[in-house]
Amino acid sequence: MMQLSDSSQPIWVEFKPAFNQSTNKEAEQNSAVQIKSGTVTNDGLRVYFCTKNGLLLELSEVEPLRWENHGRPPGADVAAIADVVTVRKEVVYTISSTGDLYEYDKSSRPSWKKHLHSEETAEDGSLIPLKGCTIHGFSGDHSVSLFLLTQGGMLVERRLHQRKWKWISHGSPEAHHLTSITPPLEDEPKERFLPLFLTTSTGLVLEYRIQKHSGTAQENQISEAWLNHMHPPNTKVARGIAGLKFQLGRTMFALDDGRLAELHIPGLGGENSGPTHQFNMRKKSSSKYVWSILDAPETEGWNAEYCTEERGPMNCIAGIKDEPNDSGTTRLLTRRRKGNKAQQEYLSLGTSRSTLLKTLEENNFPDNWINTNFRLRVMHGGVSFFIVTDGGLIFEYLYTESVWLWLRHDHSTPMKGALGNYNGSLFFVDMYGTLLIRERSHNELAWINCTAMRKGRQVIGGPPWDGMPGKNMKVTAEDALFFVSKSGRLLQFTVALRKFKWKDCRNPPETKLACIIDQEIFRENIVFVVGRNGRLYQYNKVTELWHEHHQSQHLVLSRLPGTAMRPSLLSLTGSLFMLSEDGGLVEYHWNAWDGWNWVEHGTPCKDVTLVGPPGPCFEGNQLFLIGSDGNLYLRYMDQLTWRWKNCGFPHNGDKDQTETGAHDAQQEVCIDNDFTASLGNNMENPIDPHRNCDPKVAATRPIPFSEDTVIFELKDGRLAEIQNVEDTQWVWVRIIGTPTSLCTASYWTALAA
Repeated sequence: MMQLSDSSQPIWVEFKPAFNQSTNKEAEQNSAVQIKSGTVTNDGLRVYFCTKNGLLLELSEVEPLRWENHGRPPGADVAAIADVVTVRKEVVYTISSTGDLYEYDKSSRPSWKKHLHSEETAEDGSLIPLKGCTIHGFSGDHSVSLFLLTQGGMLVERRLHQRKWKWISHGSPEAHHLTSITPPLEDEPKERFLPLFLTTSTGLVLEYRIQKHSGTAQENQISEAWLNHMHPPNTKVARGIAGLKFQLGRTMFALDDGRLAELHIPGLGGENSGPTHQFNMRKKSSSKYVWSILDAPETEGWNAEYCTEERGPMNCIAGIKDEPNDSGTTRLLTRRRKGNKAQQEYLSLGTSRSTLLKTLEENNFPDNWINTNFRLRVMHGGVSFFIVTDGGLIFEYLYTESVWLWLRHDHSTPMKGALGNYNGSLFFVDMYGTLLIRERSHNELAWINCTAMRKGRQVIGGPPWDGMPGKNMKVTAEDALFFVSKSGRLLQFTVALRKFKWKDCRNPPETKLACIIDQEIFRENIVFVVGRNGRLYQYNKVTELWHEHHQSQHLVLSRLPGTAMRPSLLSLTGSLFMLSEDGGLVEYHWNAWDGWNWVEHGTPCKDVTLVGPPGPCFEGNQLFLIGSDGNLYLRYMDQLTWRWKNCGFPHNGDKDQTETGAHDAQQEVCIDNDFTASLGNNMENPIDPHRNCDPKVAATRPIPFSEDTVIFELKDGRLAEIQNVEDTQWVWVRIIGTPTSLCTASYWTALAA
């Protein structure tokens, strides 16, 4: 609980619920009480809480602490507090987890009473456990109404008038599912009607005008009871979270991207307007409202990194602030799609677009999708990495005692890919979608079946990267890996402290997930994903909210993993890189000045498209990509200008230089002549079809093996390593023979114990 100290500074004080255990057996059995939610009475003298195990608690005094445990309804529990001593004095109204309404009055016997549903409200379903909205005197003198929501998304009213209770169903607009109610102000004038603001499951805000009971006079009738205020541009209102009405004509709502938005009357409110007591009552009754977005400091960039101690606590007060990149410069936005203005609202998809999305949704993933995107995984940088073969075998390439050798890791079922690496444990998926951990236990290697654990699921994908190249992974008590299930849902698997636990994070509305673009490298607590409809979404693991990012209707993203690029860990400026459906490079860039912007980089040249996932990235300004011609390309920034460089493939002395050279005079080439000569001396025409050798780069997702080297797969099944020698200069340094490649190579292999 937060209190003001003697110096008027806010401080946190811990209040642990404590009861007279000699008279409260239930409290004795549940000594560790966990609070779920709470509500303060209007007079500010008491606080009521509901606990995670369904109890109703009351805190009536602070010095000394005085807790009371009111228990729970017979045969039920307390899932939410609907009203505290507002409908009737000393009476608390609660909702159970099964959706029933109860009242608690400690002065009556029995203390708990259940409100039975009427036939009309029973059809709407049980109640949603959330705080209700109480209004006095609007349905007649001495009347009081408690507004609640049903599981079916309908608005219902429990009305007390002339000592009689009555259920009234107000329903909802067609095709709208209500998820929260925003209570009006206590002193709000009660004119012909009272506006009630509600959020929907699709991120909209609706206004319901409750008509005041005053006979049948024609002038008091309301022409339209429901009004749709939509949502702010490029974002939607958070589902299930009530707004805050802090002044007449001004209501604050949480957005699904973590920011705040104000719905207010024009001329009253907005980003640069604080609370004021001067307002026009005529404006207040107007049906015209506008949206203003408030970019709170901790949500700029949509992440709480702004308020960390490293960045300085004053940043939360001062507002936008970001660190420059390592070179002290900032980049310019370029290469916008010509003729396209920035979209200012969510797009209504036309028939052709809907048909395209439906086709994308129905298309199954290729059989080798997992193996292509998750074939390689680093275990220990510069020392060990794993490869999963097409036949489902697992091999580890290990440097030990000054020798590189291959180790085989056997399992009873064939493997499809390596989905993650955490603290020395590698996560694999087999042909059935089972998630397995390969780790060393004491002196032996062991397998752990994660899918067999409670709430475990079958998976098809995981995070593309295990951190930024060359940066140590930060281990915390909340660490988790995210995976994509076979059914297209996002799954969170807690791995911290080996307290393994599954959690279903569901999926965005109206689409299933295709793959994860980035997990917490670009933004802490944020997972970026691409839906099977080719759209970009994010999931906030703290608020558990999904957000759809603004995207042109002409841009359809491929269903391949992406990569995040940040100039440094201190800077929030950075980008997400993905491929479009037509094989072009797409960047989603954020900086503190312009916010989010899409940048289309296209392809290296007209006759080459990009294949395979983009990445890895280095130094915050270099990105590797694989071309359809089998060449490796580097996209890098030179003096605020993006450029292409053709790194070819590890060809040999008899290979025509022009084949791996640049496609035009402006394109650079990176070739190590010494490496080329050594290959020519040691191998006889390695591209001879009889030798089954093809040194062109395959579309397999590569891995950063160290802070300056990357491992790629070649089309003949061998591996090749490229190394950074200076700035943007990369050279091929070696080819690694693999146990399953038909191209002649020598290697040592052994069976892992």
